[in-house]
Amino acid sequence: MVHELLTINNNQVDLSHIEDIKPDLKKVLLCAEQDDLYKQNIYKNFGEIGEIMKSLIDDFKSKAKNHQKLDTISDMKAFVENYPQFKKMSGTVAKHVIIMEQLSNYVTKKNLLEVSELQQQIACDIQSSQHTQKIKELIEKGIPDEEASKLVMLYALKSFSKDSNRELTSLIQILKSKKVAEHWIELVHDVMKYQSKIILDNENTLKNAKQITKRFYKDLKGVDNIFTQHVPLMKELVEDLIKSRLKEEQYPFLSDINQPTKRVQDIIVFVIGGVTYEESMAIYNMNIANPQVRIILGGSTVHNSSSFLNEVKLATFGVIKSRGGSRKL
Repeated sequence: MVHELLTINNNQVDLSHIEDIKPDLKKVLLCAEQDDLYKQNIYKNFGEIGEIMKSLIDDFKSKAKNHQKLDTISDMKAFVENYPQFKKMSGTVAKHVIIMEQLSNYVTKKNLLEVSELQQQIACDIQSSQHTQKIKELIEKGIPDEEASKLVMLYALKSFSKDSNRELTSLIQILKSKKVAEHWIELVHDVMKYQSKIILDNENTLKNAKQITKRFYKDLKGVDNIFTQHVPLMKELVEDLIKSRLKEEQYPFLSDINQPTKRVQDIIVFVIGGVTYEESMAIYNMNIANPQVRIILGGSTVHNSSSFLNEVKLATFGVIKSRGGSRKL
C-alpha cells in the first residue's frame, strides 16, 4: 500500500510534497534492518497498523499521565509533534504516523475502500455478474481518472465473451463521457494489447485465454479480509515446485539424472520484469509454513501499478490489436 500510493524507492519514501513537513521527515527510510517497527509489521494491513500505532501512543500517554483524545490519525500526528520526548523515546514512530496520515488521506480522496474491494472481486471472479454495474456506479460517483481506468483494465483482463466485449466498449465510452484523461483511456487499450501478446506467447503451453486467466488469478477460500483475497500465481508455482509437481514441458530443469528424487530445500525465485510486494508477502508466508524449505525472492524491480503500466506502454508500442490477437506494425 505504501509503495502503491507513496512509492518506495531504494527503501526511501519521499514526503517532501507535504506542506510544512519537518526537514528530517522529507525523506524517510523504510528498511527492515534498521527499523524494528517496520520489520515486525511489514506485512500487516492498513487497519492493523493503525491499531498498532494507536496502541504505542496510548502506552506512552499512560506513562505521561496525559488524557488527550486520540481517535484519528490526525490526533496521533498532533500528539507526536507536541511531545518531542515521545519522539526521542521511539524515534521511528513519528515517520510511521506521517505515512499513516498520508495513506489515510489517499484512501479518503480516492474512495479506495470501495475501489479496492471491487478490484479484489474482479480479480477473484467474485460476483462477476455485477462487476460492470459496480464499475459504472463508481465512475459515476466521480472516482479519480486513474482508479476508474484501472477498474476497466482489470475488467478487460477478465473478459473473453462477446457479451463482456460489448460491456467493455460501454465502459470505455463512459470513461470518455466523464472526460477521463486520454492517456488513461489509451492505457486500457494498451493493457488489452498486452494481454493478447501474452496469450500468443503462451499458446504452446496454455491452450486458451481462459486457461491462462485462471492461472493468473486465484481465489483464496475462507479469507476474512476482503482486501487480501487475491493470491499471486507465484504462490501456486512455488508450492508445486516444493511438492515436485511442476510439469517439465512448461518448467524444464537441469539435472544429472532424468528426474529429481529429492524435494528441493533451497529455492531462488528471480523474476525478470519485476516482482510485487504481494508476491513478497506470499513468499514470506510460505517460508513460515514450510520451515524445511528456504525461499528467496528477487526481481529486476519492485512494481506498483504505475511502474507496471509504464512497462505495458513500452511493451505495446507499435503493436496494433487485430481479431487474431496482436501484431507488430
